[in-house]
Amino acid sequence: MKPIKIIFTFAPAAALALGLASFGAVGMAHADSHSDMADHGTMHVTKSPTCGCCGAWVALAREEGYDIEVTDTADVTSVKLDNDVPGKMWACHTAMIDGYVVEGHVPFAALAKLLEERPDIAGIAVPGMPGGSPGMGNDPAARYDVMAFGGDAGEGEVFYQAGL
Repeated sequence: MKPIKIIFTFAPAAALALGLASFGAVGMAHADSHSDMADHGTMHVTKSPTCGCCGAWVALAREEGYDIEVTDTADVTSVKLDNDVPGKMWACHTAMIDGYVVEGHVPFAALAKLLEERPDIAGIAVPGMPGGSPGMGNDPAARYDVMAFGGDAGEGEVFYQAGL
């Protein structure tokens, strides 16, 4: 067989094999980049079944690699009261992960900081529903504060500033 025919015969098979090999490597790199989230166990999110922005936040959390369990309920207030979330910090959904309360549309950089630093606080919150926060438009340039509460944070102090 002539060399040019050999190249044209085997080139498609070689390209396919190379493509499949690189696809597997990309998949493995993606899985490795989220392995730290799995170390914190399942995040339990309580939200209203009709709240679209809460569902959007949950979807983004899953994309970030968090294992999520959702409880839909019409009574989100009792979860906030049971976990001592200060009234001025309430938002639409409440999550629990690795012993911490995560209230509202908390950006995932703040959540990662919480889980890495493990401060002596009860949790973090994004009061209300600020535009641009995850689930509320997801604009990385949006500016708002993530508040810490309980433990060393008392009634509340700034834990993280989004958009800076």
